[in-house]
Amino acid sequence: MSYWNQTCECMSRDEMSALQSERLINTVKRVYHNVPFYRNKMQQAGLVPEDIKTVEDLKKLPFTYKQDLRDNYPYGLFATPLSEIVRIHASSGTTGKQTVVGYTRNDIAIWSEVMARTLTAAGADKESFIQVAYGYGLFTGGLGAHYGAERIGASVIPISGGNTSRQVQIMKDFGTTLLACTPSYALFLAETLEEMGITRDQLKLKAGVFGAEPWTNNMRKEIESKLGIMAIDIYGLSEIIGPGVAYECEVQNGLHIPEDHFIPEIINPDTGEVLPEGEKGELVFTTVTKEGLPLIRYRTRDISSLTYEKCGCGRTLVKMARVSGRTDDMLIIRGVNVFPSQIESVLLEIGETAPHYLLIVDRIGTLDTLEILVEMSDKLFSDEVRRLEDLEKKIKHAIESTLGISAKIRLVEPKTIERSEGKAKRVIDKRNLK
Repeated sequence: MSYWNQTCECMSRDEMSALQSERLINTVKRVYHNVPFYRNKMQQAGLVPEDIKTVEDLKKLPFTYKQDLRDNYPYGLFATPLSEIVRIHASSGTTGKQTVVGYTRNDIAIWSEVMARTLTAAGADKESFIQVAYGYGLFTGGLGAHYGAERIGASVIPISGGNTSRQVQIMKDFGTTLLACTPSYALFLAETLEEMGITRDQLKLKAGVFGAEPWTNNMRKEIESKLGIMAIDIYGLSEIIGPGVAYECEVQNGLHIPEDHFIPEIINPDTGEVLPEGEKGELVFTTVTKEGLPLIRYRTRDISSLTYEKCGCGRTLVKMARVSGRTDDMLIIRGVNVFPSQIESVLLEIGETAPHYLLIVDRIGTLDTLEILVEMSDKLFSDEVRRLEDLEKKIKHAIESTLGISAKIRLVEPKTIERSEGKAKRVIDKRNLK
């Protein structure tokens, strides 16, 4: 068993609670004195920093929501002067304003640390060649994995996403031992290898760390058999830090959370009450070491559960179950967050169709596809075909520039999209993600 930081990854529960309590107390003081938003929230709840004495008091603190980040766009929730911020990332494809994340030099060091733990759990070390095929840029995936790989002294191949045949050639020629990308892209790479006539024994690939979109155990088995590797699930979100918020080990039964940095809770999404170990609910995180954008009880909207028993790998860190769904209507398509409301706002802006639409998400082979059915108005329905084709193109262009991913647009006859009396059914997800 190899650990990057055995002291923290194998700490006793009492030691971890003491460390979390100390760090939580300091974080609460810092946000109270430096972030007006948190000070107001705590005052409204009748709380002062001195009320938080141990990690057990976490449940007294108010929740933070994604909307709070948007309302304080771009830098309103930062807890340090902007001169201390050395990096700015933003979340992928969200409605309206992006959620902006700032990192101090120390935050980057923490991120490298948790990603070093992630990669080490997948068997990487300083002899490894790590091909980072996550996107680089405002998206946190690429640079998160990159810094973690450098921290453990591995050789990083910062290829980013796309250009699949080149990815495969480099994987073979450069002797890649660990692949970091989305699980659907890993399957696409496997297919490309086959098409190019490259066999598994021509590669040095041993493992992969896959995340940024939901995937299933069946998909894991397929990746492992096609690439001949161990496929590790990783979890992250830019608001908390990026990738590195949780990672599987070789036991592949739940994801370890570096809870010396991020304290998790599971709550009932409707009542907000904290649920006991093992129960399914919404995952909530509190960051206790971050300086730039510390978040208190951040609602991820992801559905999971927690278990505190010691893992077969020897780690004592709490484990979260693989995310099984969302409490909101967000979809993750090819690693990009998509909200149906984004589609709605594009259609309303163009204003030439009825406000009825349906998203059909599917997985063809290994890649996610998005088809959007848009209902025509009666007036439009009687127009000539050429005008309808032009409108389809116009909608396609507007949606793709909003979402950042390609979509197929199909205009359908008036009143063909099913109406509902309650919440409109906007999405049919044919991917089997359970």
